[in-house]
Amino acid sequence: MDMQGGVAIVTGSSSGVGAACARRLAERGAHVVINYASNRDGAESTREACEAFGVETRIVQADVAKDEDCRRMVGVAEEAWGRCDALVNNAGTTVFCPLSDLEGLSSDDFQHIYAVNTIGAYQMSRAAAPIMRRGGRGSIVMVASIAGVMGIGSSIAYAASKGAMITLTKALARVLGPEIRVNAVCPGFIQGEWLRQGMGDAAYQASKVAIEQTTPLGRTSTADTVADSILPFIESNELVSGETLILDGGMHLTGMPTRR
Repeated sequence: MDMQGGVAIVTGSSSGVGAACARRLAERGAHVVINYASNRDGAESTREACEAFGVETRIVQADVAKDEDCRRMVGVAEEAWGRCDALVNNAGTTVFCPLSDLEGLSSDDFQHIYAVNTIGAYQMSRAAAPIMRRGGRGSIVMVASIAGVMGIGSSIAYAASKGAMITLTKALARVLGPEIRVNAVCPGFIQGEWLRQGMGDAAYQASKVAIEQTTPLGRTSTADTVADSILPFIESNELVSGETLILDGGMHLTGMPTRR
């Protein structure tokens, strides 16, 4: 699918993977809806980077956990350009809590993480499906996580939400074809401030080094490398739907020992 003159919505695109995806799509000629929840400055920075490629953008403050916000975001794309060709469901949240600390997460924590990460992706996909179908084509990419494959990560709630996102990918792929393809990517450790702030600098550095020393490829992801793996699901791979691509340098092959 040639994105020149097309339209993409990228949730959570004020920083990190979302911002990188927005830039990559703009570079290919797509107009972009940039979404943020609280980081307006980051969204403006993404807008500036995208518009440098000569495309148009719209910034939308929205909480994907709210269905009305999701529908409003799609409405912005429809009003501005009359179409939507790609949706990247990147918006996400977590609570950093050791998996062994079963008392560390409240039910409110669990429900909020699930509402943003999983229900938000569902609501955005549901809102975008009619306009994509009217256009006769569309690609939805879920930014899940290796946490959802291996049951690891920042918290049990986060892992569960990303596992559900992978299942959601398969279910939506079944019902949204033939016009719309739905796939997921599962990054491992992604270098950047989100993990650094959540883990603390010492733990962040230790985890990064450990992964690089023990995994087959000896590398960790960046926002740009994740975005580069998302683009083929949008631009090409026309016969691929319902698939999950693991981007972890082979970490899932080594296993992650657990401790009590």
